[in-house]
Amino acid sequence: MVRIYDILFDYTVLLDTDAFYRELIKAPEFQRSMSTAEFHTMVGKALFEREQALGLGTVSVLSAAYQCGVPIYTSSPGDSSIGMNVAAVALEGNKLAYDVNADVNETASLVLDAKLKGGKSAVWILGGGSPKNFILQTEPQIQEVLGIDERGHDYFLQITDARPDTGGLSGATPGEAVSWGKIDPDQLPDAVVCYTDSTIALPLLTAYMLDRMEPRPLKRLADRREAMMQQLRDQYATRGRLSGAPTTARDVAKRGTTVGMPEKGEGKGTYPCGTPKP
Repeated sequence: MVRIYDILFDYTVLLDTDAFYRELIKAPEFQRSMSTAEFHTMVGKALFEREQALGLGTVSVLSAAYQCGVPIYTSSPGDSSIGMNVAAVALEGNKLAYDVNADVNETASLVLDAKLKGGKSAVWILGGGSPKNFILQTEPQIQEVLGIDERGHDYFLQITDARPDTGGLSGATPGEAVSWGKIDPDQLPDAVVCYTDSTIALPLLTAYMLDRMEPRPLKRLADRREAMMQQLRDQYATRGRLSGAPTTARDVAKRGTTVGMPEKGEGKGTYPCGTPKP
């Protein structure tokens, strides 16, 4: 038996899934570098076609995401069973590779697109760890790295069982996220952290939304990946660091400081450990 959280399944299911992915990614369309969102869209398309052929209806999350145009990103693609199989077939000459740079920029482009249209951005975090930082870092990528003036995410809702006093990422509060520009400081009073298990909170919140909210038109963001990336490039060139425009106040505070750096003409100085440089 194999366990993933509170789900048990037979070991042969894992082996069959490995075999399925190894065979799927040998197809010609997978022989290139791509973002994890593009990869999951392509896998979702294959699963949707398999569901149709078998008359199963929609039973896969990736198939549902493909049908609805929802991009799915993985913050650590190598840290997974699929990632291990991608690495295995690479030893055979397979050309599939995850483009993590594209993941960082594409997720930032999603947030920037919403803001440029006068909308707002929200993060809903179930748990923590790498996915938590990955979705939150979209704002520092826009502000600090690309130099595009922005304010941070507007809404923050986290479901976690991690304590904040240990200093770890999973238990970090929205108040800490403000210091990185991840959350708009003006919206901090409305940020919510709920200390409970995700398997309790997610069904309750999902049922609430399905009961109270009217269906809305699909945004189909997966279909707009290239357009949003071009918009990000344009903004970087005209408003960001590439344009030579003034950097954000936060960038000046964190990156523009020369405290502790030797003045020009002081010589070669020392290494951080104190050893004089030759």
